[in-house]
Amino acid sequence: MASMISNYIIIVSISGVLNALLALFAFYRKTDFSGLRAFIVSSAASAVYTFAFALELSGNSMDQIKFWIKLEYLGMPYIAPSSLLMIMHFVGLEKLVSKKLLVLLYSVPVISTVLVWTNDSHHLFYKSIYFRGDAPTPLVDIVMGPWYIVQGSLTFGCMLAGMCLILWRWGRMRRAYLRQMLIIFVGQFLPALGAFLYLMDLTPYGTDPVPVVMSVTSSLYIWAILSRGMLTAAPIARENLFESMRDGVLVMDLSDKLVDYNRAAAEMLEDLDAAAIGRPLAQLFLPAGKEAVDYVMNSNPQISEEQELVWHSGGEVRYYQVRSSPVQKHDGHLAGRMIMLIDVTERTLLQEKLLQLATIDSLTGIYNRTHFMELSRQRLKEAADSAAPFSVILLDIDFFKSINDRYGHQHGDMALQHVVGVCRQHVREGDVFGRYGGEEFVLSLPGTPLEEAALISERIRKDIEHSTFAALTGTIKITASFGVAEAFRRSISLEELLSEADHALYSSKRNGRNAVHLYGVSSITRFKPM
Repeated sequence: MASMISNYIIIVSISGVLNALLALFAFYRKTDFSGLRAFIVSSAASAVYTFAFALELSGNSMDQIKFWIKLEYLGMPYIAPSSLLMIMHFVGLEKLVSKKLLVLLYSVPVISTVLVWTNDSHHLFYKSIYFRGDAPTPLVDIVMGPWYIVQGSLTFGCMLAGMCLILWRWGRMRRAYLRQMLIIFVGQFLPALGAFLYLMDLTPYGTDPVPVVMSVTSSLYIWAILSRGMLTAAPIARENLFESMRDGVLVMDLSDKLVDYNRAAAEMLEDLDAAAIGRPLAQLFLPAGKEAVDYVMNSNPQISEEQELVWHSGGEVRYYQVRSSPVQKHDGHLAGRMIMLIDVTERTLLQEKLLQLATIDSLTGIYNRTHFMELSRQRLKEAADSAAPFSVILLDIDFFKSINDRYGHQHGDMALQHVVGVCRQHVREGDVFGRYGGEEFVLSLPGTPLEEAALISERIRKDIEHSTFAALTGTIKITASFGVAEAFRRSISLEELLSEADHALYSSKRNGRNAVHLYGVSSITRFKPM
């Protein structure tokens, strides 16, 4: 029996060492886990309790044993409340940890410590402490006082509450954190079971088994910290952050198969649910359209990338900014990649609207003067560099003021839109069509010589002349005058070319309107088709 007690002391001492290491390791570990302080207190208190208990077992007199029992109560009463606080942080209930709760949990242990150290004067904690007659070595037993029951109730209550919190969160915890939760549950259950057996006097010679059990639980904690990332952050806090993100997140493995996703991603991707775990990324992106699939086929999982994609979802077109970044293990090896889907539809549509406001005439839907000039300068330079012809057409609606005066500005706007509609039928790919100002419109025709531009002008003129648009008082017929010029000189500017076309247009106006005049090398002539 003496050798068994010696072995017991060794095991308990090892438990004390392990708990002390846990407390030191947690103290010096940089982490964002909000329950770290409670874990440190619990580990340090466990170390004090187990070391003092080992010394109690080695005591030879009642005075020595009573002294070591007093030292035990500098640690033991604080273990269960601290463990409960750590679990509350672990499962995401840190908001419930208030000063009132701390006072409630720690006031009983403080009173217990004081009462144990002063027990000989009042016997509120132990009614008596005596040597067991059946023990071959000095082992003591106790008769419980009233406060012993209070302290025991708090201890068992905290352990039970901690286990209940873990079970409450078990079904909602992600698979990656279940081992951590299991270890913490075991860390609560085994000491509670040992304490229960001790109180029921079901242990050999009434020996407290809890310190020995702590050698097991502390070993599990050390393994979880080193291999499972325990104490890095509260998993529920991570989960809440993961699930509350407005951006969709997909976690892929090395084979680019789905490992995890959040709620936002499920709303973005069609048919993304638990059954999609293990499916390839290309298969998940397939309903979104060709551009999304091309991104999957061409992206590199080993580097960070960012790209904006047109996304087809539920019959509508959206725009997603897709960010891909590699996920690495603690040893630096690649574990997969994380893909973030950011919905930028509103931003993209706003940018397109702003671009449209900056480049498009709001009434007619064609380029405004500023954007027309910008594009046409570029096309004129390209034509000059390649020695290709380049022509411009200016056209002005005849007697436009009389339309406004007679029918009103609403019908004047309709006349402008009608002319634009006719001109669009003759605008070719590569041509630039814009509103030059008021009732005047302009076309730049890259690769088009003067005679061909004149033919286009004549066709537009005839279509305008022979078409009408409806008004409240009947149909309205309008005509337009045209001026055409070609960039015969390579050094000519767009402004000079438009000025020449304007001179030709003025000739059309001055010579009866509804005509096409050309600005030639030496003179302005009226165009007469063959």
